[in-house]
Amino acid sequence: MWRTTGIGLLIALAALLIFGLATGVFAQDATPVAQPEGLPGGIVLRVVERAETDTVIDLGDTGDSIGDLLAFGNPIYDPANQTKLGDDQGSCVRTAVGKSWECTWTLILPEGQITVAGPFYDAADSVLAITGGTGNYRDARGQLTLHARNDQGTEYDFTYEIE
Repeated sequence: MWRTTGIGLLIALAALLIFGLATGVFAQDATPVAQPEGLPGGIVLRVVERAETDTVIDLGDTGDSIGDLLAFGNPIYDPANQTKLGDDQGSCVRTAVGKSWECTWTLILPEGQITVAGPFYDAADSVLAITGGTGNYRDARGQLTLHARNDQGTEYDFTYEIE
């Protein structure tokens, strides 16, 4: 019969830990469908939004005015704009006529959700804060850069830099 000593047990546990780390036994699969790129301490997730449902509700003075509401629920595609990955949904309030909206929305993917908040500029790229998430993104923080793919505002490149 083999007798385990305190030192022998520590050596066995250390060997098991090293084996687990080396083989990835303890690794958590957090790879989103959108095939993220590396980022020190996080990932970069690139997707395309097709702005198919954007609806402006005229709440203030007639026409573009402070307080108007923009609501949407749009499909999200891979960076090549070919394969549907999920959806986003949210709303924006007009804060500067002809210049910007203040927005919040949720990106919904099979692996989880990512929420953002911040300004959407009419004629420039926008950077919004990643405020949280669920599932594989439950500890998400960082920023989203939004870039219009065309002058009509029907497609946008979203780059999520998740810390």
